[in-house]
Amino acid sequence: MDFHIWEGGSVRLRPIQPSDWEKFHQDGMDSEIARLNDAIYGPRSEEGTKRWTERESEKGWDGHNFRLAIENLKGELVGSISTNNCDPQNGTFSYGVSIFREHWKNGYASDSIRVVLRYFFGELRYQKVNAHVYSFNEGSIKLHERLGFVNEGRLRNMAYTNGRYHDVLIFGLTYEEYLES
Repeated sequence: MDFHIWEGGSVRLRPIQPSDWEKFHQDGMDSEIARLNDAIYGPRSEEGTKRWTERESEKGWDGHNFRLAIENLKGELVGSISTNNCDPQNGTFSYGVSIFREHWKNGYASDSIRVVLRYFFGELRYQKVNAHVYSFNEGSIKLHERLGFVNEGRLRNMAYTNGRYHDVLIFGLTYEEYLES
């Protein structure tokens, strides 16, 4: 097997394609996933989702801030991962990952994160990654702990959803910690 930087043990990261719209549309109607990822927004039409995937597929590559589709090694679209708050001067970045419900518990999120970390730490010389996790997202908390992230703090009452306020936990991983994991 040839090594490809955008491939892990169970996933391959690739650009979002216009033909991906249906899976993203179906995922967008899942309120629990929306709440875990960000927030619950109003319903989006099929045409709206098609336009979104078109725009995502046409975005240029700047090497730092991006959104990529996650597919398993059988070629099935299983989710997406995006990077943000990329600061090349200070060497810090953040990311978000979302796996479609029917593909939960297959290791796709952790494998996707490892691929992104390998790129940012090994190719771009970044030295730290941060992840913000809602305190009610137990799966994401456990995922980051398994990946070796350190819980660096708590921002209290930062997210309002499902009738109450929740904290945001700040997880971080340095380049040196990444090498040890």
